[in-house]
Amino acid sequence: MNKDYLIKATAYDGMVRAYAIQSTELVEEARKKQDSWATTTAALGRTLTITALMSAMLKGDDKLTIKVEGDGPIGAIVTDGNAKGDVRGYVLNAHVDFELNEQGKLDVRRAVGTNGTVSVIKDLGLKDYFTGQVPIVSGEISEDFTYYFATSEQIPSAVGAGVLVNPDHSVLAAGGFIIQVMPGATDDVITQLEKQLASFPSISILISEGATPEEILERLFGDVKLNIHEKMPVQFKCTCSKERFERAIISLGKEEIQSMIDEDHGAETVCHFCNTTYYFTEEELEALVVQSK
Repeated sequence: MNKDYLIKATAYDGMVRAYAIQSTELVEEARKKQDSWATTTAALGRTLTITALMSAMLKGDDKLTIKVEGDGPIGAIVTDGNAKGDVRGYVLNAHVDFELNEQGKLDVRRAVGTNGTVSVIKDLGLKDYFTGQVPIVSGEISEDFTYYFATSEQIPSAVGAGVLVNPDHSVLAAGGFIIQVMPGATDDVITQLEKQLASFPSISILISEGATPEEILERLFGDVKLNIHEKMPVQFKCTCSKERFERAIISLGKEEIQSMIDEDHGAETVCHFCNTTYYFTEEELEALVVQSK
């Protein structure tokens, strides 16, 4: 039974929009699919957590893809999600780990790198995609997305995501929040919110104490009335299929497919996201040659 979920809420009479999530099982499923080591799991898990929160801002069949491409040893982190709570992700080099940093935490910054870009591509069902890209400002992921919202979407936001990993590399806890100030918010509201965020404990500590998404926001907003509008499940879900890989192979063209038949007598493809392997026999490839241009 999947226990992961997120909530959508508002506070200060709608002047502040808030999202919070428990994403432990989502991140653990991704870790198992990627066979990632602790520091990599933290980087991928933070990105997946934020992807789920940002996907919850979408509507209908809208989708988004996120790429964190730093100069650190893990290479690119790629995630995507939809408005239904389905999220998936992978990292280029899953087997990266370090000693804990000076704060006694997993050294995500070192794994991701401090030079590079964060890209968000939204498929809103229109002809053109919305694409926003900003430079990496810290490599810690949360700060990078706080900067993304302020710069690319012009929405003052506070983003927090945390992942705690057990000694055996499994995920102990994961979760996060996004708080956004809406147009028309008063200076008093902004000042009060900044004060609350400044004294807010580490999201990882709250998660390790078993705080629910509701409790995270209640603690953050204190005495201010919180209106919870929706609670929705989130889960790791891959959309790959043999049919999708068939279409990809067809797009390679007749010559490329024929060389697979002549040289390899078949083909093997692996999904980056879930590591499922799909096999194609010579006969199946010959049928795809007929369909290609």
